[in-house]
Amino acid sequence: MLEPAGGETLPWPDKDGSMNLDLQPRKRIGLVAHDNKKQDLVEWARYNRALLAEHDLVATGTTGIMLQRELQLPVTLLQSGPLGGDLQVGAMIADGTIDFLVFFWDPLEPQPHDTDVKSLLRIGVVWNIPVACDRASADFMISSPLMTGSYQRRVPDYTAHNDREIPISEEPSPALEADRADEAVWADEGGATSASDGARVSPPAGQLSS
Repeated sequence: MLEPAGGETLPWPDKDGSMNLDLQPRKRIGLVAHDNKKQDLVEWARYNRALLAEHDLVATGTTGIMLQRELQLPVTLLQSGPLGGDLQVGAMIADGTIDFLVFFWDPLEPQPHDTDVKSLLRIGVVWNIPVACDRASADFMISSPLMTGSYQRRVPDYTAHNDREIPISEEPSPALEADRADEAVWADEGGATSASDGARVSPPAGQLSS
């Protein structure tokens, strides 16, 4: 049997290499919201407090502090999203320590960490976890019988990706060859040397280019 970081027991892979991960009735829920969506998430969480109390909660930065204060429930606090919180949540998904993500992201406001936002949404799909990005989706998911029961989540097989061979050329790149040729020409023309130790001094920027 295999043991992921989250402690669940994985069966041996199926013929196609994928596996079913047994999620227990008490799940670990990641909660993330952009500034313009924090109030939405707090209101949603307040309405569903009784259901959320049956699970372990993990949240980023200010969102987590607001939820702790509003719900009076324990919440594991991560960094703020722009300071790496989204990346922390993504790492927990990849490690198997978050089972369900509620991410109220703002589609109308650019974020300083847009690349992290995209990465978090992507990693949720990569590891096939349920992701709710708005209140309607979150309502449907939190009220599903699957939230309070056991569920077998299919874990994709990425063995072929991990074991793929990356060809490494032993030939230098054209750019490196060009740099070496320039240096050779400069040396042949009597490139400057340091008066103290005789070491060759690099040519000024642009000297070798015509």
